[in-house]
Amino acid sequence: MPRVMICGDLVWAHKECEEMFKGVADIVVMDSSNRADFLTNLKSGGKYEGIVGLYRHNISADSIGVFDKEIINALVPSVKWIAHNGAGYDQIDVQACKENGIFVSNTPGAVDDATATTALYLMISALRQYSKAERDVRAGLWKSQLRSGNAHDATGRTLAILGLGGIGMRLAELAHAFPMRIVYHNRRKVEDAPAWCEYFPAERLDEMLSIADVLSVHVPLKKETEGLVGEKMIRTLKKGAIIVNTARGKVIDEGAMIRALEDGHLGAVGIDVYPNEPDVNPRLFEFPNATLLPHMGTETCDSQKKMEIRALTNLRDFLVKGKGSDIVPEMTPKSRM
Repeated sequence: MPRVMICGDLVWAHKECEEMFKGVADIVVMDSSNRADFLTNLKSGGKYEGIVGLYRHNISADSIGVFDKEIINALVPSVKWIAHNGAGYDQIDVQACKENGIFVSNTPGAVDDATATTALYLMISALRQYSKAERDVRAGLWKSQLRSGNAHDATGRTLAILGLGGIGMRLAELAHAFPMRIVYHNRRKVEDAPAWCEYFPAERLDEMLSIADVLSVHVPLKKETEGLVGEKMIRTLKKGAIIVNTARGKVIDEGAMIRALEDGHLGAVGIDVYPNEPDVNPRLFEFPNATLLPHMGTETCDSQKKMEIRALTNLRDFLVKGKGSDIVPEMTPKSRM
């Protein structure tokens, strides 16, 4: 039987994994404590020799590092499928995979609810000062340090979504219930978006930013999106606007965001992701109007199990059907933000 690898955490779907691959493939668990050992064991005679596909979780980077060109080249020629557990896949050199005939899949959809509700919490907390209020009540200050003039209702305000994919669309549905006005920008219009989602193409992006009370960021991290939300975009937002980020830290120019918090152009921020995780810029701790989370977007047992099963299903489908689902956009003729 072919051999497949579990590379990183598999926490919730052990039983499902066993059932999926019984009689289909032998499972090899990656237990290397460092990159050198991992690379050695991929060679002829090593314990990982001949694996044809693998399930990957970001936690594997703690021991063997990200899947850069060195690792991708070492997977050649036997590995043909990397089933990544996660919506974001910036830890994988997709171009190197494409050049070597290795398909990469991710787990869109499985993360939508958990990440969208995280963004919703960050938005409400930033609007209502809830993070500062909790810190104050724990410090015995009650409401003495809060000012109602700095708190705002969500109802009737405008939420601008940068990247209306699965997560952005789920947030739009949740926020629309308040109701909030929902506007969005993608490179292309989302044809199946409801009528109440107002599309702003590139030539109207500044207009969208100028009317936004909240900008929620939902674009994947790629070379072309690094620093996408920069000085110009932030300064185009109306004074007092809020930025929420549950995408990737490097999508926002953190320095520009901090400057806008310092001079009051931004009213607040809600941040779940950072450029150099797990390190957080200590400057962010100085702002009482910053709600900060330690990358909690998918930290629920429900979503994590769905993600594990979806990634494993893609790997199994590759073995059984010759091709899995959820192939990342860079490997298809068209991709959209």
